[in-house]
Amino acid sequence: MESVCVYCGSSPGTQPDYATAARELAGALLERGLALVYGGASKGLMGIIADAMLAGGGRVVGVIPQGLVDKEIAHEGLTELHVVASMHERKALMAELSDGFIAMPGGFGTLEEIVEMLTWGQLGIHAKPCGLLNVAGYYDGLLGYVEHAERQGFVRGEHRRMLLASSDPAALLARLDSYQAPAVAKWSNPAPAG
Repeated sequence: MESVCVYCGSSPGTQPDYATAARELAGALLERGLALVYGGASKGLMGIIADAMLAGGGRVVGVIPQGLVDKEIAHEGLTELHVVASMHERKALMAELSDGFIAMPGGFGTLEEIVEMLTWGQLGIHAKPCGLLNVAGYYDGLLGYVEHAERQGFVRGEHRRMLLASSDPAALLARLDSYQAPAVAKWSNPAPAG
């Protein structure tokens, strides 16, 4: 891996642990010599992780839609800032520029982004790892849902195991680095018997 996309909130959230984890993840990325790809904003957890990476001399690539630049939330000091026309273009370019994906705490957008990348992996569109930085149990409910979906027959075990999770940034990056994609993509599943 050379670069990791981090999805996270444009808000800092209510817990100081979230900002601390953003700085720790930046430190773990810097220690491994990895670049950060993220949503290009200067606010919230997005701004915190970008600032921590830049302070440590790291490479930070932002991708932001013009509509958000117009609202003056684009980070001005990044290594690279790509301004795109739409959220769809943003997600596609972030995926193209990244070798793996991590979701930190965030809202609907963060959830949608990591689930889309996980789905693309399930379909065999890419073979890149997807992980959750489960800060203070933030993603416990989502992990429980995924296990429930498997028990109910909507997610296969090998696809559930595609979603990596840890509360420790360095441990999560190690898991991403050693990730092996499932051999069978979802759309090549055999038809059920009978």
